[in-house]
Amino acid sequence: MYKFLTAFLTGSVALTATTVAQTAKQPNIIMFLVDDMGWQDTSVPFYNNEKTSLNKRFHTPNMERLAQKGVRFTEAYACAISSPTRCSLMSGMNASRHRVTNWTLELNQKTDQSSNVINLPEWNYNGIQPDSCAGKINNSTTITALPQVLKDHGYHTIHCGKAHFGARTTPGANPHNMGFDINIAGDANGAPGSYLGTRNFGEGSRFAVKGLEKYHGQDIFLTEALTLEAIDEMKRSIEMDRPFYLYMSHYAVHSPYDEDKRFTGKYRGKFDEQLNAPMNENEARYAALVEGMDKSLGDILDFLEARPEVAENTIILFMSDNGGQGLNNARQGKENRDQNYPARAGKGSAFMGGVREPMMVYWPGVTKGNTINEQRVIIEDFYPTILEMAGIKKYKTYQKIDGVSFVKALKANKAKYSRPVVWHFPNLWGETQNKEEGYGAYSAILSGDYHLIYTWETQTCRLYNVKNDIGEQHDLAAEYPKIVKKLSKELSDYLRKRDAQRPTMKETGKVIPYPDEI
Repeated sequence: MYKFLTAFLTGSVALTATTVAQTAKQPNIIMFLVDDMGWQDTSVPFYNNEKTSLNKRFHTPNMERLAQKGVRFTEAYACAISSPTRCSLMSGMNASRHRVTNWTLELNQKTDQSSNVINLPEWNYNGIQPDSCAGKINNSTTITALPQVLKDHGYHTIHCGKAHFGARTTPGANPHNMGFDINIAGDANGAPGSYLGTRNFGEGSRFAVKGLEKYHGQDIFLTEALTLEAIDEMKRSIEMDRPFYLYMSHYAVHSPYDEDKRFTGKYRGKFDEQLNAPMNENEARYAALVEGMDKSLGDILDFLEARPEVAENTIILFMSDNGGQGLNNARQGKENRDQNYPARAGKGSAFMGGVREPMMVYWPGVTKGNTINEQRVIIEDFYPTILEMAGIKKYKTYQKIDGVSFVKALKANKAKYSRPVVWHFPNLWGETQNKEEGYGAYSAILSGDYHLIYTWETQTCRLYNVKNDIGEQHDLAAEYPKIVKKLSKELSDYLRKRDAQRPTMKETGKVIPYPDEI
């Protein structure tokens, strides 16, 4: 039995002896989140259970290993940008409700591109904040964070890696304030200044990774340093005889594409089937970043398997925070076509390449190895799911939860419920404004086989059947006006219910209508 004293639940009475007894049986939980990893950036197939040309490019033996142990989700989605996804994971809220709809960094500073046509709405550019700060931080959303609930129920909570859910100097920027007992290298920055220990992980830059000073000057890659620290904290949890929640939130595979010398040699200049050309330096370094991330997963699996009594009581969830880069200034190949093939576009886009993710779950005694689950899941679903996995039934949150637990679907290994998935991005991402490729200010809904994308600036809808056309090459809006009308109302009602913010037209100053009002 775990030996620990539990904390007081926020806004409730102390835990009872019965609750403590239940807590003693709780599993360890590892949330393994990768940054900017496309759904095909792996040797594990997530499309039609057949290896694509991209799957053949990458070498991820430990993802393959996890897939053999657990279940692959083939319809997993996140937001198209990092901070919105991370805020949804931490809060259980859809982005249209928490309003952290673009990436965050500095206090009171928006990160949007400008436009000559639309004015962007006020959004929560200061990020999410703990419920102890209710009403104190402007342009932010107050939440009871997932790790706080876990901590209140006896978990030793560990944050390792990228945070990126609160603006710099706000309480929410520090994982300690969001319910983590331990914070390893998490801060406001959404990328590392450098992956290299020889460069002190970007020391002195606005993206410096802090808290790893003991590795400064060493010939060590950031992914490896974070993994070593995470393993040390898991050891401490085991020694304390407490269940742990490890949020293993890698900076990889976000740029900069520093060279990971452990792996770049196998990719540099290698002929690639999809590109019909040798891999360039950027692509070789990117593939090495992916393999370094995979090694981290393998090291964690090795650590657990060396301790069978721990392994049999540890759940692992694997996910990415948005689609992979779809632009050829960052990746090799035809822009918005090759990088997340067979999906279209990439990070920042409303198309499947921007939001579809590689997701796996291994739950000893529950999941059946090497299986596929077609349940449709979006990032806010992880909040209620993880709490249900932990056996936590009675908890209070400051915020209203939008996520739906997928535990029943996981246990049955088949889809158990159907509901639409909605994205809301009334912002302008800084790297491209190519509206044709799904960038710019948009809202979208995936319902049944149909994906409706509404572009706020042009006030137009596009419609795609993603079951038959995963690459979203054939706009069916003119052909199926009734479906457009139905989904436009469904999307609009969802946004209205959450009082989602909308852009205005510069010329008239009027708020742009919802899609069912055009």
